[in-house]
Amino acid sequence: MAEATEKGAAQDRGETQPEFLQEPTDFSLVLGGPIFQLFRKSRLAGDALELLPWRLLVITLVAWLPLLVFATIGSIGRTSGGLSFFHDVEVHVRFLVALPVLVAAELVAHLRLRPVVRRFVERRMVFPEELGRFHRAIESAVRLRNSVPVECGLLVLVYTLGLWGWNNRVQLGTSTWYAGTGGHFDLTKAGFWYVFVSIPLFQFILLRWYLRLFIWFRFLWHVSRLNLHLIPTHPDRAAGLAFLGKSAFAFAPILFAQGAMLAGVIAGRVLYRGDSLLSFKVQIAGFIVFFVLVILGPLLMFTPGLARAKRKGTADYGLLAQRYVDRFEQKWVLDDDVYTEELLGTGDIQSLADLGNSFALVRDMRPVPFGVEDISRLAAATAAPLLPLLLTIFSPEELITRVIKIVF
Repeated sequence: MAEATEKGAAQDRGETQPEFLQEPTDFSLVLGGPIFQLFRKSRLAGDALELLPWRLLVITLVAWLPLLVFATIGSIGRTSGGLSFFHDVEVHVRFLVALPVLVAAELVAHLRLRPVVRRFVERRMVFPEELGRFHRAIESAVRLRNSVPVECGLLVLVYTLGLWGWNNRVQLGTSTWYAGTGGHFDLTKAGFWYVFVSIPLFQFILLRWYLRLFIWFRFLWHVSRLNLHLIPTHPDRAAGLAFLGKSAFAFAPILFAQGAMLAGVIAGRVLYRGDSLLSFKVQIAGFIVFFVLVILGPLLMFTPGLARAKRKGTADYGLLAQRYVDRFEQKWVLDDDVYTEELLGTGDIQSLADLGNSFALVRDMRPVPFGVEDISRLAAATAAPLLPLLLTIFSPEELITRVIKIVF
């Protein structure tokens, strides 16, 4: 059903779907939409997001290289007390670090998330009678992913609210490499490219990722409404759903890019406005917590199902344990005719231990499909770009010494 719908929709739009996407339970979050089709036709991407280096080079150069050329030409024979292009840390971090990471993140998300959809079926977590609803959830996600109006809406949003937001956020007291003192749109040649090409390009790619996050979590919400086969004794301590927490690391590049953007903003203020890095510690901590919650928080939609599975497992295995230990007590404790030699080496002792382990698994089952390790990995990915800012406080030697003391 999902296969027919996706192929039919693609044919109606004149698109050709890659062959490996024609399986009913195969879904990729990134292989679809008008921009993906444009990249394929322009030889910037293959059916499975090949040609990544070429794509990174072209997109990065379109966003950054004209700024370098125009700013360099415009600075010849002109003196300015404002911020120069080469000292604008925020711009360089945004277009030379965050932007390439956001582009490369497509391949990471494709490789890590594509198998997740299959696991629900391969692990028989979706009952046969629920497969129809499961496939309809995939179809709905595919339609939204491939929607032309949605991506056009993002473009409109970038050139309306995006420009309005930039106009209200940026305060010009002196001339800079991109604008003079005559107002926000008293732009240099570099400024015109920056405001009407580079920034919209970056914002579009970022908003497109936010859309994909919405599509992914909307799909998982539909799945969480199904009657899933959750096994409370599963060793992952999440009734078999721990793979969802692990798969969230597919979005680590997005968090890294967000962290890089924040690092660029803070670096500019510390280096050129005299602010202290420590004055941003609350904002940094809140930033990390917020984005980790953005990625892992939606997985709480599986908590009601996990809670039901734990309650049922506790009751079922409690009854089983009661019956077993009752029989065990009758046979080995209360029976006076039992010989010590018979007790030695009997399998009943091992079975009792195994039953205790099973009950412990149910008792220790988590109410969420992720653990501390998943939280730590995402937090580390978000904080990593901020670490170089420590060099504004410590010398390299002192920083290395402190890191060694912490690690060892």
